[in-house]
Amino acid sequence: MKTIMLVDDSATVLLSISGILSKAGFQVVTANSAEDGQRKLAAGTKPDLLITDLNMPGMNGIEFIKVVRQRPELRFMPILFLTTESQQSKRAEAKAAGASGWIVKPATADTLLNTIKLVLR
Repeated sequence: MKTIMLVDDSATVLLSISGILSKAGFQVVTANSAEDGQRKLAAGTKPDLLITDLNMPGMNGIEFIKVVRQRPELRFMPILFLTTESQQSKRAEAKAAGASGWIVKPATADTLLNTIKLVLR
């Protein structure tokens, strides 16, 4: 069973997306901020995929990815953004930081799961 870490400051998003992922057979670890995600990774959580929001209080998703990519054991883990942002400049910035893909909210379950299947090959 693949493990997906979901990082978002919205409790509603965490609940709905983790429900979709759990039903699809994934183990889900949630974090309500980039800092919470960092703590869980430092404590030994080793996800097969990280899905993060871009706009969060404190550390944003791009800053979070930069920190995650500094960890040798997570350097090649796929990371997806799940965000309301659709600007090309933000996508380019995310890609430069190490993001593997981008999903615009609200995303359907099919869009989410198809994108996950692509990056978890």
